[in-house]
Amino acid sequence: MSTLRDLVEEHTSLAPEDIEHLHRLAGDWQIVSDLSFADLLMWVPIADRGEFLCVAQVRPTTAPTAYQDDQVGRVSGGPEVAHLTIVRSQGRIWREGDPVWYGDMPARHEAIPVRRRGEAQVIAVVGRDTNLSTARTPAQLELNYLTTADDLAQMIADGTFPPPRHPGETTSAPRIGDGLVRLDASGKVTYASPNAQSAYRRLGLAAHLVGESLAEITGRLVDDPLEGKDATDRVHSALRGDAPARKELEARGATVLMRALPLMPAGVPIGALVLVRDITEVRRRDRQLMTKDATIREIHHRVKNNLQTVAALLRLQARRVGVPAARHALEESVRRVASIALVHETLSMSASDTADEAVEFDGIVDRVAAAAVEVGASDFTVALRREGDFGVLPAEIATPLVMVLNELLQNAVEHAFEPPSSASPEVVVSVHRFRKQLHVTVADNGRGLPDGFDLDSSERLGLQIVRTLATGELRGTIELRTRAEGGTEAVMVVPLAKR
Repeated sequence: MSTLRDLVEEHTSLAPEDIEHLHRLAGDWQIVSDLSFADLLMWVPIADRGEFLCVAQVRPTTAPTAYQDDQVGRVSGGPEVAHLTIVRSQGRIWREGDPVWYGDMPARHEAIPVRRRGEAQVIAVVGRDTNLSTARTPAQLELNYLTTADDLAQMIADGTFPPPRHPGETTSAPRIGDGLVRLDASGKVTYASPNAQSAYRRLGLAAHLVGESLAEITGRLVDDPLEGKDATDRVHSALRGDAPARKELEARGATVLMRALPLMPAGVPIGALVLVRDITEVRRRDRQLMTKDATIREIHHRVKNNLQTVAALLRLQARRVGVPAARHALEESVRRVASIALVHETLSMSASDTADEAVEFDGIVDRVAAAAVEVGASDFTVALRREGDFGVLPAEIATPLVMVLNELLQNAVEHAFEPPSSASPEVVVSVHRFRKQLHVTVADNGRGLPDGFDLDSSERLGLQIVRTLATGELRGTIELRTRAEGGTEAVMVVPLAKR
């Protein structure tokens, strides 16, 4: 399905700032839908056709929907959109008209003009369509919801809703069902939903909210006096017609998220709408995850330190060994341990937002490659480059994969070339993802494989490590072969699906 922006740009000539306003409205209009107990459909006129196109839709969470099928992308014309045409031409909210029937379901149509703040032009029309088959009894909650919905509808027509979005804020919470408080122009509570009353009881309020000054009560309840004053100022700011950023209130071990919206139909501040949500358990789990994440990162840091200590001891031992073959074997062990330590070092410096630990692998490969070139052939310089991106890999793949690449790169740098070397000795690591698999190639332009070479029967420790890790730990395949244009390439395929 095309996005709102795609549909508007394809079928209308609206300016970018108009489209951005429609985007913000679609991001915040769930509030209006829930308060109205109605579906909201955003209609834009199709130039010179007398028709309207639905570019966005939201269903209420407080009542049955009027449309079982998605209406986005639907084009309507003729008598069906007469009320939309009136709203567009007259620039007013349309509420007249008899109920219409969809099969055996009666529905009431209303329509709201959409403007940007300070502009007279109607850039779209919001249809407010209510399913009347299960009409709610007009009790106190329903009456307060509908009254507030009408105020917000007028603000949509005025261009003052939605309010500007603050940096970093999302539009997912709190919602109407989480808790709603209606304030009059003086800041006194005229209505508080049961969930809102419960949220304030968690903060320590024993009395009822209705009739109280919400700003004073909130400032008095919050543990930190400075935070309490900030919360009070935000309520007052909404009463003056501004839309302050959301605020988390903490008191008595409870945490409540508060959002204050001004109510100013026709540009006249008449009060504020305050949405509250009890997020105590959410924040408790967040703290647990942060503690767990810090503990895991500390463990990786200590493992990295221990591996570096082991590498240092092996390096020290290598310097004291007089037998060249033994010294070379110890130096190879140093490099293998150091490559594993790189993975743990990366994990220790990255905070994971998920249960699966993952690392940015490209930086690790580049460091291993640089180390291979540095300790490799000294009689000539080998150029080493990477093509493609490994991206983020889970730790269970990253650890064995870095050891395999370390062995392949070390082997290519040390054994693929011999003085006098080729004009431009080069080793290339190529990688791409295909069908949940990682395809990796390490290729050089050196002398190629010796006659009769067989990876499975090779007795070299490095190649045995490569074969064991590639087919065992990584559950993949690996092949070493001579390139047609000269040199050697190791081709490896690693599945990325969870084990």
